[in-house]
Amino acid sequence: MDERLESMYQDVLRRNPGEAEFHQAVREVLETLGPVLAKYPEFRERKIIERICEPERQIIFRVPWQDDRGEVHVNRGFRVQYNSSLGPYKGGLRFHPSVYLGIIKFLGFEQIFKNALTGLPIGGGKGGSDFDPKGKSDNEIMRFCQSFMTELWRYIGDTTDVPAGDIGVGGREIGYMYGQFKRLTSRYEAGVLTGKGLDYGGSLVRTEATGYGATFFVEEMLKVRKDSFDGKRCVVSGSGNVAIYTIEKITQLGGRVVACSDSNGYILDEKGLDLDLVKQLKEVERRRIKDYVEYRSHARYVAGGNIWEIPCQVAMPSATQNEINGHDAKTLVKNGCIAVGEGANMPTTPEGIKVFLDAKISYGPGKAANAGGVATSALEMQQNATRDSWTFEYTEKRLANIMKNIHQNCYETAEEFGAPGNYVVGANIAGFIKVAKAMVAHGLI
Repeated sequence: MDERLESMYQDVLRRNPGEAEFHQAVREVLETLGPVLAKYPEFRERKIIERICEPERQIIFRVPWQDDRGEVHVNRGFRVQYNSSLGPYKGGLRFHPSVYLGIIKFLGFEQIFKNALTGLPIGGGKGGSDFDPKGKSDNEIMRFCQSFMTELWRYIGDTTDVPAGDIGVGGREIGYMYGQFKRLTSRYEAGVLTGKGLDYGGSLVRTEATGYGATFFVEEMLKVRKDSFDGKRCVVSGSGNVAIYTIEKITQLGGRVVACSDSNGYILDEKGLDLDLVKQLKEVERRRIKDYVEYRSHARYVAGGNIWEIPCQVAMPSATQNEINGHDAKTLVKNGCIAVGEGANMPTTPEGIKVFLDAKISYGPGKAANAGGVATSALEMQQNATRDSWTFEYTEKRLANIMKNIHQNCYETAEEFGAPGNYVVGANIAGFIKVAKAMVAHGLI
């Protein structure tokens, strides 16, 4: 890393102790910015990097709620409003026991550049809680979401901060939170949350957007190699929203997905995953992925197994952060993997990224490859603002064009800054420059 950037990074470590995921996200970006400071000395003079590493606002609050037995529980809620240079803060809410300030800051920091790459007028933010929705009844989920929004509503709005879903937050949770927001404010401000149900302002394709978008991005990377998904053996980690619609779009493009997973293990179906069955188990019945083999006896479930040991040509990590380490990356490359598209946020460790880049495979980092979700959220905001509703076909076409433009921007930026084919460099620099120029224009704020 450039000596000046190393000094900035050490300052981030000093000011934010114990936030390992945030440190990792910052370092991954700073390592690529040396040539940018050389070309744009005004960014250094205006202390843009120091300012961009510090959130504009961090909100932490208590979330008390009562379970069905009448027992009171207390969780912690977060909203980090990171950077509004390009528009209102935009980013999801994550409900998971692992959530703490460092994870929310890492996600918010990544969101700044991801949102910039979409070309749409949205800033970066993120939020969530250490609440675990697994095993909770609908009424318990509702009571928690209402308590969470009872505090959060003060800080959000369609021109201020627009949350959406993330891990543990789907259409059900968004609905409960929007209902409470409406109750507290007496306003039908549909654009304040995205990922809403279609009956009250949601957008077609929003459910599919992150998975579809990641697949569109990988499709563009394969085109550069004069290749396609057709006939490719693919592995997708996770079995939530992102994974399901990644599997769906890969299948539509001619690929064959043979494995997916959850936190307990993975299933391997050499005939190709039965997507309708996966949807029934995960989206309707909310069951574990191991139950797949009850209906498809030829498939195999491996409890606690490592899905990245399965040979594939295309890998789509779509579960959580740091799920592919250096050893996993070496295994994928050895087994013939030619492309990786990150549907999750920062799912590959720095060691894993280095393996992929050294092997010259097509590697699409999350801030570029999984930008389809937030892009379609911004399209939902447009529809809410104009009281309009678009068709599935029209919205999917907009999403596909956005992902194609993101790929082209990353590809060309990497070439411009002397790292052809390196989408990490391209995504970091293209997103950073857009935000930095806006920050310079706005003055010292």
